[in-house]
Parts: sequence; structure tokens; C-alpha cells
Amino acid sequence: MDLKNGLKFLVCILIIAIFSYITWFGQLFGIDIPGVRDIRLGIDINGGIDTTLFAVKDDGSKPTRNELEVAETIINRRLDNLNILDRDVTIDPDNGSIIVRIPWKPDEKDFNPQKAINELGKMALLTFQEVDESKLDENGNPLPTGKIIIQGTDVVDAKPQPSPRGGMEVQLELTAEAKKKFADATARLINQRIAIFMDDIFISAPVVQTHIPDGNAVITLGNRDMKTATQEAKELADTIKSGALPFRLEPKQINSISPMMGKGALTIMIQAGIIAFLLVCLFMVVFYRLPGVVACFTLLGQTVGQLLAIAWPGITLTLPGIAGIVLSIGMGVDANIIVNERIKEELRSGKTLHASIEAGFDRAFSAVFDGNLTVLIAAIILYVFGTGQILSFAYSLGTGVILNFVTGIYLPKIMVKSISKTGIAQKRWLYGA
Repeated sequence: MDLKNGLKFLVCILIIAIFSYITWFGQLFGIDIPGVRDIRLGIDINGGIDTTLFAVKDDGSKPTRNELEVAETIINRRLDNLNILDRDVTIDPDNGSIIVRIPWKPDEKDFNPQKAINELGKMALLTFQEVDESKLDENGNPLPTGKIIIQGTDVVDAKPQPSPRGGMEVQLELTAEAKKKFADATARLINQRIAIFMDDIFISAPVVQTHIPDGNAVITLGNRDMKTATQEAKELADTIKSGALPFRLEPKQINSISPMMGKGALTIMIQAGIIAFLLVCLFMVVFYRLPGVVACFTLLGQTVGQLLAIAWPGITLTLPGIAGIVLSIGMGVDANIIVNERIKEELRSGKTLHASIEAGFDRAFSAVFDGNLTVLIAAIILYVFGTGQILSFAYSLGTGVILNFVTGIYLPKIMVKSISKTGIAQKRWLYGA
């Protein structure tokens, strides 16, 4: 029985150790797994780029404020889809431009602003156009004719999928009005091509085989390397799905942004965090002894769990995000203190060790649950209605609170109950009584 419970305790320690290893080294058994070094740091910590995107309309007119606001919303949506939560997107109606600031990628080495701006996706206008077979380029591909059937603003959704003719394609869901336009065009252009362009860049030109009354529009990427085609289809679908711009945007005046804090300040914050963690562990061990040691391991598990929850989906970590991590770890310490104090009270009342541990966790659960639930609700509201750095704070706080339910209650309960049944850990003194 002692061996079984001792193994259960060691398995919990081993799981925490494995996740800690992954977090720090970013791999396991030679398999690359996003870790702390792959976390994208915000502009306030690591700097980024600043670019001005100028609107270019085919008729040469100046975009209205409403059109710029639509484009601003689309860019923000794209950045949200990329989990770039630290950014600044503002419009300048006087110049007909949009100013965008985003942080560097975590693996950035040459810090090339022009390369970094490509992450925003194609700042282009998607169009389906009629083809003039007398106007072809040197490769036999159609040139833009200006006879637009539908365009990107007519698209509701876009999904990448394998093409029945080989390769990949992007399936488009159109608005009701666009479906009618596309149906009319396919009825009129049977055995002719419809060309698809991103601005003036040719994408594909499928031949209309039959009338398509349901508006089943497809962008065919053709037969090419499957991995490349799959990636291109996904990127194109994501760009279209996040919103089609009402005009082209040309990036100009691209500059690097220096971090407000700098990596030196980040190093100091990390050192301060490590010292604070060690002091908290010392406090827990002195006051609660064996359960305090368990709390140190579970708090480590919560910390690495939060860092992995940020690294794996590529969430941007900002200063407010770090504050969310610290706040949730503080709540984790609070949960452990509540539980351990209840265990001490039960022991002092004369109950047996096992009964005290069981009662301590059971009676502390409601207080810990209520406190975490209310904070989780606040984090969800901030995440749903917030944007930019507020999202970073809400995400790190929310994931930390969710982990508190595991590392503050469930995991310590398993570890304390299992170790208390071994011969070396049955003295009441080890539990603070």
C-alpha cells in the first residue's frame, strides 16, 4: 500500500518535471514543442514595427472615414486570429491611411520591418473577373479586365479543402446577392474562364463547366507540392475569412520600434519572479511543512502550465499579461493556504490525520471554487469585450484561474493523501499541528 501511494506521489512530481522541461527547453525526446523561448513578447517588452498603410482605390478617389474604419476592423480581426494581442491600429482620414504597430515574432533574427509586415496578410482586393482571351500574359494567364463579377466583400466565409481534381482549393460562402451575381455569370459564361485575382496578381482561372445556381464559388490552387498548396490554401482562406478589404493597402514608412522597457528590464522581472517564488515556497514550507512542500510543486506546475498555454497557441505576452500570471499565481497560493489551514484546524480538533486531510480539502473547496469562479467570469468578460493588451491580461488570468482548480485543489489533494499513507509521512507534526 505504501509503495502504491508513493508511486502515485512520484508520478505527479514526474508530470510536473516533464512539463517544466518542455517549458524551458522547448522539446521532448527530440520533438520540438513550443516553450518559453517561443513566446511572442509585446512591443512594451521587445519592440516591434510601425508602418503606415496607404489606401489605393482603382478610381483614384480618397477613402472615406467609414471605409477606413471597415479596413481597421478587418486588420484588428486578422491580428486577433494570429493571436497578436499587443498592437495599435489607428486610422488617419486626412491622409487616407492606417497606422499599424505590431511586435516582432519570437524567432525574429534579422529584425526586417518589411518582412514582418507580411504577417498582416495580403492587403489586396479579391476579385472574380470575366476573361478576355485576347488579353493574356506570356504564360497564357488572363490579365485583369475590370469586368468584376464578385469581389472579396461579397464573401461570408472561406474554407481550404482538397480539390477533387488534385491539389487544394478554397471553398467560398457568398452573400445572397453575390450568389445571384455568380449564378448569372456562370449561366452566361459556360465553357469560358472566370479569372480570380488578388489585386492584379493572377490566382487561378477555372473553366465554367455548367451553370452554378447555388453560388458555389471555388478558388483552385492547382497541382503543386501538397504541403505548399495546403499552407497557401489555409493562408488565403484565413485572409479572406478575416475580412476582404474595400481597397488595396500599400505599406509605406515602415520603421522599427524600440521597446519601452527593454530586455534588460525583462531579465530583472524574471529574476524578481524567481526570488518571489522561492520566498513564497519558504513561507509555505515553514508554516505548513509537508503540505507546503507539495504546494511548492503544484505552484511550479501552475506556472509552467500558464507559460505553455501562452506559448502553444502563440499568444502575445505583454506587461498586463505578466500581471495576469502573477495575479493568478497569487490566487493559487491563497488556495493552498486556505486548504492547509483547514487541515491544521481539523488536526487540532482531534481528528485523525486521514480524516483531517479529507475534511480540510472538502471544506475549503467551496471558498476556493467561489473565489476562482468570480475571477474567471471577470476574465471571460474582459476577453469577450476587450482587445489588444486587455486580451493578453484576460487570457493569462483566465488560464491561470482554470489551472488553479487543478493545481490548487485536485493535484495537491492527490499528492497529500497519497504521501500521508506512506510510513515516513504520518506524523502530525509534518502537517503543521
